[in-house]
Amino acid sequence: MQFKNPELLYALFLLVIPILIHLFQLRRFQKVEFTNVKFLKSVKLQTRKSSQLKKWITLLTRMLLLACVVIAFAQPFIPNTEDFNDAQETVIYLDNSFSMEAKGSNGTLLNEAIQDIINTLPEDESISLFTNDATFKNTTVKALKNDLIQLTHSPTQLNYDAVYLKGKQLFTNLGAATQNLVLVSDFQQKGKPLNFEVDSTIQLKLVQPKSVITTNISIDSVYVTNATAETIDLNVKLSNTATPIDNVSVSLFNDDILLTKSAIDINTEAETTFTIANNKVINGKLVIDDAGLQYDNSFYFNINSKPKIKVLAINENADDSFLGRIYTADEFDYNSFKLNALNFKLIPEQNLIILNELETISDALKTALIAFKNDGGKLLIIPSDTINLNSYNQTLKELITNEFGNQNTNEKRITSINYNHPLLANAFYSKVTNFQYPKIEKSYHFSSNSNAVLSYEDGTPFLVGNTNAYVFSSALNSDNSNFKNSQLIIPVLYNMGLQSLKLSQLYYTIGDSNSIAVQTSIGQDDILTLDSDDISVIPLQKTYSKSVILETEDYPNTAGILNVKNKEQVLQNLSFNYNRAESNLNYYDLGTLNNATIDSSLAATINTIKSNTNVNALWKWFVIFALVFLIVEILLLKFLK
Repeated sequence: MQFKNPELLYALFLLVIPILIHLFQLRRFQKVEFTNVKFLKSVKLQTRKSSQLKKWITLLTRMLLLACVVIAFAQPFIPNTEDFNDAQETVIYLDNSFSMEAKGSNGTLLNEAIQDIINTLPEDESISLFTNDATFKNTTVKALKNDLIQLTHSPTQLNYDAVYLKGKQLFTNLGAATQNLVLVSDFQQKGKPLNFEVDSTIQLKLVQPKSVITTNISIDSVYVTNATAETIDLNVKLSNTATPIDNVSVSLFNDDILLTKSAIDINTEAETTFTIANNKVINGKLVIDDAGLQYDNSFYFNINSKPKIKVLAINENADDSFLGRIYTADEFDYNSFKLNALNFKLIPEQNLIILNELETISDALKTALIAFKNDGGKLLIIPSDTINLNSYNQTLKELITNEFGNQNTNEKRITSINYNHPLLANAFYSKVTNFQYPKIEKSYHFSSNSNAVLSYEDGTPFLVGNTNAYVFSSALNSDNSNFKNSQLIIPVLYNMGLQSLKLSQLYYTIGDSNSIAVQTSIGQDDILTLDSDDISVIPLQKTYSKSVILETEDYPNTAGILNVKNKEQVLQNLSFNYNRAESNLNYYDLGTLNNATIDSSLAATINTIKSNTNVNALWKWFVIFALVFLIVEILLLKFLK
């Protein structure tokens, strides 16, 4: 037994006072002899003994009464634990990721944890608390209350190793303090096994609230499977984490207008396709009906209007009419100039530049073309029959690291198509093995066969290229080749034109490192912003002559469709969606961990921490004993003769 106020025990010395009083009250009886009253002598002796006994019992009762009063004021107690006297410091991690949207017995798992903190911890108790996107150090529940009530779900989650390290850093290192690190999370499986390093200075307590939902359907991705001049086929992929579900409704909206709906059955995965109009601006939103997690029931995407692709042909003496028939005015802004009439200021503004059978490439033109290519432009080189080999190779070395060799004067047929090359991806419905092979009279050897798009029958390349530049090995004039009359020329040159304009993706994922090219020219001091009705974000950006590259990762942090603005001018729209990693309903089994205390309720864990500092107070018992002794004394004085 220990005492809260042990200094009051010195008052027990006051017990000597009733002893002294008792002694002073003792009287010695004088002996008076009566020879003829023998009977009275006997009665006198008996009365004296009874009086002495009553006084000693009364003295003992009074001393016990006073002793109980003194001990009661000293507040005796028995501690529950050996370390009850140590200072307690508590750090709480509250997982506010989207998986904590799951329903518990009293609302979402996150709201249950918040209510446990507010209702269980004393308002003035000092704690530190952190979430995936906020930190509150050395504060109180009273100061935190409004922040906790307004706490929202975070699109990103700290990994558990980072949570453990950050929690340890928030302790103030109070010497003998007991450090309680409480991690509140559903502990969703993230791939690698869950493990925490052993630290004897930390009391690790894991709280894993249980969800009552057993199934969750999410929209995982959207992509284009087929596109024609009139329509686009959008494929929507869904996933399910539990038992198969029939007749799941999927709705497609353009802004707030419902375009179409579909119903599908889903086992673990399912797909559905929507056909929408091409060349139409779509601010799309896909919605499903699901009672599980809510954040993954909506999916945003957008299809912006396509600007005309700028194509510039630089000619010397060759005919370029075939280029004008491919790059038509409905999709392309096509211009053609003779080399001696070319305005070099036009080069940076183009998307695709075609060198059409130039005999030589001047140093000035080479410098302009390399700068154009480094700025994201695309280049196509068609050599003439009589080229300045040195000037061409100096340029090719900078563009595709593949140079021309000697000219071959033997006739060759173009027989091989590389269907896996990015230029021809999805250009053909099926592989063509027998077609009318174009032929070439004169051609140049390439120093390498790599990156071949079309090849001759001997395996040497006719067309090579990468994402920035393409080069033919021969002239395409009618005297040297019939390739202009072949069916291959249209998909090859048309795709070069389409791929020279990098269009925005259907959507981007929040939390990923996104690099987004916006085709525009802005002033030196201008900046682009991402705006919606609720937010305005200035992302990191790099400005080029005809484009701006936006860099996004954690911001914007809200799913939706944002406007890309230059001041008040809307340039295009971008869609952002939350990462679907939180849709998984598989959780770690914490029972395998040996260095942590496991619970399913934060309130129970908090009460356990508080019980370590609680004691069994005994002062009430001593007050009761004092009252009992007081009653005993009264009874003794009244009834004991």
